[in-house]
Amino acid sequence: MTLVTDRAALRRGRTATSLLFLLFGTALGSWTSRIPSVKSRLGLSDGLLSLALLAFALGAIAGMMVLGRLVDRLGSTRVMVPTALLEGLLLVPLAYVPDLAGLILALFLFGLVHGTLNIAMNANAIKVQRACGRPIMSSFHAVYSIGGFLGSAVGGLFARQDLSAGATFISVGAAVFLMALWATAWALPTEPASAGPQDAPAKASGSSVIRSPELWFLGALAMCALVGEGTAADWSAVYLHEDLGSSPGFAAAAFAAFSVAMTTGRLLGDRLTARFGPVALVRGCGVLASVGMTAALAVGQPWAGVAGFACLGAGMSCIAPQVYSAAGQRDPARAGAALSLVVSLGYVGFLVGPLVIGSVSTLVGLPLALGLPALLVFFVALGAPALRPAKQTPAPADRTGGRGLLSGGG
Repeated sequence: MTLVTDRAALRRGRTATSLLFLLFGTALGSWTSRIPSVKSRLGLSDGLLSLALLAFALGAIAGMMVLGRLVDRLGSTRVMVPTALLEGLLLVPLAYVPDLAGLILALFLFGLVHGTLNIAMNANAIKVQRACGRPIMSSFHAVYSIGGFLGSAVGGLFARQDLSAGATFISVGAAVFLMALWATAWALPTEPASAGPQDAPAKASGSSVIRSPELWFLGALAMCALVGEGTAADWSAVYLHEDLGSSPGFAAAAFAAFSVAMTTGRLLGDRLTARFGPVALVRGCGVLASVGMTAALAVGQPWAGVAGFACLGAGMSCIAPQVYSAAGQRDPARAGAALSLVVSLGYVGFLVGPLVIGSVSTLVGLPLALGLPALLVFFVALGAPALRPAKQTPAPADRTGGRGLLSGGG
């Protein structure tokens, strides 16, 4: 294979991985935007809806922790291709289930595939990044953020036109399925990490990953960071409207500012990583998020609230991509198991964080409770040295100076 062909295949592989992140965000965004419609059609109370949403969370965690490890055995491409196709297909039944039991089952299966795809596409992104020889992880996560916006926008457009959730999910599901087919055709043909004799130790179970204090610490950093993301989604508008007295429309601007700042930061993240390195970047991002949010809470004005959540979004934008990248590169032979642990812990922070904020706010008030994400992201800044790349022995192909797609991609 010539160098030109390698470069062309690498561009296609990067496009394929970007498509996965795009469809991943689009599917989830369309679902969240039509939750009220599904809730109304089934006549669910808030409590019963929470039960159904818990099924999605449990399915996602199961997919990340259990099925995500198939990445190490089969290779990221062999896992992400079928799960990407299923992502679009399993979106549709959510609009047509007849009762709560059906919704719980459908959401569990959707979450199972969603969580598995999360691990597989991040593992594949790390392989593509290694093949490129430069930081590109943040750009993939920026595409995910864009996908979430697109999915929510499409869902909102369909809702404003009084079109059903079924029409939304069929349309978005078809688009997701087509993007998955495109990604399937262009994805890098990666081999499972244990395929080569030089990688024989990778055949061992993932128990060594579970026992790794280093990976648990990276997972703790991901958890601390994603507490802020979940908090911004659930509590930003409530804080501005009920505690600062802003109008509902202006209150919504807080999460919008958070989302725009996060997407912008991720679009710039790869250049910043190449220039400053992951440790300095995450340290700076953590300080920006913590100081910005703390200052906004101290000022206690609506405009400051919007600015504070914008700082939180900008600061958090590069943390998760760098933490996931560091976890996947600790031991490329077991990247799937490492990501399963770290991403799952991060997801727990995303889910549990808003609940903790709500509980704490009943005791000390929401403004003080919102200081918790600012404190946690400052802890991430202090823990940034854990992202320093580990020294690894060069592979045989690297000693010859070659950098083919498959050797570079692990």
